[in-house]
Amino acid sequence: DRHAPHPPPPPPPPPPRSSPPTPQTLAPGSLLRPPPRIPGRSVVGSPDPPMRLPLLLLALLAAAAPAPAASATLSTRMVHRLSDEARLAAGPHGARWPRHGSGGYYRALVRSDLQRQKRKHQLLSVSEAGGIFSPGNDFGWLYYTWVDVGTPNTSFMVALDTGSDLFWVPCDCIECAPLAGYRETLDRDLGIYKPAESTTSRHLPCSHELCPPGSGCSSPKQPCPYSTDYLQENTTSSGLLIEDILHLDSRESHAPVKASVVIGCGRKQSGSYLDGIAPDGLLGLGMADISVPSFLARAGLVRNSFSMCFKEDSGRIFFGDQGVSIQQSTPFVPLYGKYQTYAVNVDKSCVGHKCFEATSFEALVDSGTSFTALPLNVYKAVAVEFDKQVHAPRITQEDASFEYCYSASPLKMPDVPTVTLTFAANKSFQAVNPTIVLKDGEGSVAGFCLALQKSPEPIGIIGQNFLTGYHIVFDKENMKLGWYRSECHDPDNSTTVPLGPSQHNSPGVPLPSSEQQTSPTVTPPAVAGKAPTSSSGPPSNLHRLLANCCSLLLLTISTVFFIS
Repeated sequence: DRHAPHPPPPPPPPPPRSSPPTPQTLAPGSLLRPPPRIPGRSVVGSPDPPMRLPLLLLALLAAAAPAPAASATLSTRMVHRLSDEARLAAGPHGARWPRHGSGGYYRALVRSDLQRQKRKHQLLSVSEAGGIFSPGNDFGWLYYTWVDVGTPNTSFMVALDTGSDLFWVPCDCIECAPLAGYRETLDRDLGIYKPAESTTSRHLPCSHELCPPGSGCSSPKQPCPYSTDYLQENTTSSGLLIEDILHLDSRESHAPVKASVVIGCGRKQSGSYLDGIAPDGLLGLGMADISVPSFLARAGLVRNSFSMCFKEDSGRIFFGDQGVSIQQSTPFVPLYGKYQTYAVNVDKSCVGHKCFEATSFEALVDSGTSFTALPLNVYKAVAVEFDKQVHAPRITQEDASFEYCYSASPLKMPDVPTVTLTFAANKSFQAVNPTIVLKDGEGSVAGFCLALQKSPEPIGIIGQNFLTGYHIVFDKENMKLGWYRSECHDPDNSTTVPLGPSQHNSPGVPLPSSEQQTSPTVTPPAVAGKAPTSSSGPPSNLHRLLANCCSLLLLTISTVFFIS
């Protein structure tokens, strides 16, 4: 009968016995995957919430922790060496400097440039040699800033140079520039660095990787000597390499940061150093591992980048800044097979709307050179075309610093054609003002000149007159040069902070990011400020706060979902 009940099915066999599961080991800092959710069943009763919840709380606390110091971008003010501020700071030496805008003023700058070009090309071709040879190391620096070194700290007004690597200051002097005349015009003493009086100093041994080869060491434990030879006028600096603390102030932490850096203890100077060109030392900004920006980046305190903006007599330097998203850029290129300085490849040159296709050349980007120098064939093409497009009578000056000069007056200044350098991918760099203004004895406008020089080598130099009006980014992290127009105002919402660190003995942090410091009355204070917003650069305080809030919100939602 089909309606008869079926017999019940046999009971299922008992499951095979197995050994109890081995507990899963939780890797440090990791979270176990939650068990699968079953509809209508909560996982609250699963055996692992006691382990999971503390880890989630730990993640929440980590997200709320302050961002690392590497996200900070700080700045300090730069002063031009022939500005009125620097003239006052230089005391008796400054009284002899030529008046700004005078013929003597431009002749002094051009003379320094020509000496610098000659030495720069000689140094670039030097391979391995004893001592420290850096492209651009010489006495033609244009900008200065204040730094503090050691414990307790000592202040130094150092020259800045993108073509140099070593940071050195006068130290345990055998022969250094006299500083007595400067104390009359500054509200602090320009100090002589004394490593024996700094509790944080130590000699760099000859066995250290940063001790240059051929330094004349007789023992690996011997203090490493250094010598910078500038190949002209017997201008040198020599001494020993020291490791000590560089003091930098952080706007983010509102506390001084202490960075361990290598410093040249300059015991003996000669030549133009003794005349006050760099009486208080030099801070190199170059590519080598021994430079201060390289130290800061390796310590993880800033991005491996810095930027500079230039006004006529001043400017600012930002450590850790990678610029803004809308800036133009071009890659750095090697010279003589090495990335030893900031060099770029110029694709062609233009005057007005006329461009010269066969004008490609490599150029150094040098903040220490006053006027841009072009290889001879490029210079001729640009200068002749500029002369064609200028509608003004050409004049010849006695002891003229420039070849193409023109008559003008305060009432009649002719239009000047643009001068532009172009790079790969149609990137362009237009000089804001390719000319200099000539003034008569009464300070009135008398004429103007095309402010270009001839380079003695096929390598050109992009100097300060082309850089003025721009924010220039030396991005070593991405090996490129960036630029965008800027009036170089002080950073928004800036805060003045003390020059020196607090006197309490807190442990030093290996290598900081950028500098914030006040300066004496003759030098406006350095300001801890933010660099312009960048899509790739370090985030601002507001950006970090928003990011942390978002992280907390997401983790909170995940936690609720996780335990529900």
